[in-house]
Amino acid sequence: MATNVNAAALDESPVPDAVQPKQQKQTVDPYNVSGEVGEDGVVKAIDYNKLIDEFGTKKIDDELLARFERVTGKRPHHFLRRGIVFSHRDFELILDRYERGEPFFLYTGRGPSSDSVHIGHTIPFEFTKWLQDTFDVPLIIMLTDDEKYLFSEKRTIEEVQGYCNDNAKDIIAIGFDPAKTFIFSDFDYVGGAFYRNIVRLSKHITLNQARAIFGFNDSTNIGRIHFGSIQGATSWASSFPHIFGEDETKTVGIPALIPCAIDQDPCEHCAFLTIAHTELTRADFRMTRDVSARLKYQGKPYAKPALIHSLFLPALQGPGTKMSASIDESAIFMRDTPNQIKNKINKYAFSGGKVSIEEHRQFGGDTSVDVAFQYLRFFLEDDEELEKIRVAYEKGEMLTGELKAICIRELQRYVSAFQERRAKVDDETVKLFMQRRPLKWGGNPRAPIVVPKVEDGDAGEAKEDGEGKMTKNQLKKLEKLRQAEAKKAQKKAEKAEQAAAKTA
Repeated sequence: MATNVNAAALDESPVPDAVQPKQQKQTVDPYNVSGEVGEDGVVKAIDYNKLIDEFGTKKIDDELLARFERVTGKRPHHFLRRGIVFSHRDFELILDRYERGEPFFLYTGRGPSSDSVHIGHTIPFEFTKWLQDTFDVPLIIMLTDDEKYLFSEKRTIEEVQGYCNDNAKDIIAIGFDPAKTFIFSDFDYVGGAFYRNIVRLSKHITLNQARAIFGFNDSTNIGRIHFGSIQGATSWASSFPHIFGEDETKTVGIPALIPCAIDQDPCEHCAFLTIAHTELTRADFRMTRDVSARLKYQGKPYAKPALIHSLFLPALQGPGTKMSASIDESAIFMRDTPNQIKNKINKYAFSGGKVSIEEHRQFGGDTSVDVAFQYLRFFLEDDEELEKIRVAYEKGEMLTGELKAICIRELQRYVSAFQERRAKVDDETVKLFMQRRPLKWGGNPRAPIVVPKVEDGDAGEAKEDGEGKMTKNQLKKLEKLRQAEAKKAQKKAEKAEQAAAKTA
């Protein structure tokens, strides 16, 4: 797929001309993401404010961010400060619970469809890690290997299970705390309390509803029709007695906070942060919220899951697009070498620069559509440096080639650091994260902890099948991972202090 080429880029290699798209309206749903195409055939950036109105979500405004900082004592993540995470459903209720010391958990996941993730996949996982560190709450990560088998005519069970192991290593490499993170595959975990919730949910979904929500027809296999209830059951804490305890009168009231990309909201799949990996489960979350509002356990209502939405990282081809795991030229993959990253950015990254150096110097570039700048919004943490780059580019003081060079440097640094962590994740580490065991978390240190703690000897179903106890080797690995995370946090704090000192 081609990108625009201009003289301001200086070092860009020529690529074939792009086919001009026909005029069309903006489309954002789990199946398609494309910006509005004007009469001139130019694809515009996604209008996210319009999506808030269309989907009926709430904007994350300055007032909510100020409250977040008061409640947590933490400065909002740069994704929040820059409007990358910009919309929500019931996030204020999660803050209420945190303020009162009441439990909640984070829920996200991935459909294992390839052996490597791209940077678009890692961005929301990075934000989820930050949420976990900030709130000090348990995180549940679902790997829908069964879904990938059901929705593919070619993949085998063995193939998707193989992807599970690779994808789990990618996720672990983000740096999640193993003491409060549980990763599971559907093929391995479904049963017991989890299956009871699947049945509860499925009983409240009619065939007509499934057809209307998911677009099923008479040729759809029944596994696909049923899968929505599996997806939705993960957002109920009572599905995980080894984490939250077996008293369902308490656990049904513990809500999930689900970070997701905004393209998942129209049909409300939303259980997954990644944005190009699943087919059926787009509508599960709204459906689960609706069923939760009707269900009770011994008079206790089920908690509705809450959402927090992010915009998505555009494909290299520019505004109105998103990365695809099946199109190598559309994305920077976490397996890419520094040279591959450099070549992809220089050759494919859509530019907001003008057609000539002279015109660019006179009128400046458009950062709202420039892919290199948009990537820096995600990956460059220094607000002051980002603003300097924006001003210089828009004034024409910085050329496209110079902007791309900065982007290349940041992406190479990010991907290289990921690859170093990924190389240290072995099969034993994966087993540790996927072990059915009690998790350890603290919640709000300024409020009493209400959540019932599950001890090693009382791990619900894990106790019955003997999987609740970790081996000495796993405990040793756990402690090693904790120490590595502590060192990483210390270095980050020191870096922040140095930056603050320079600013002062």
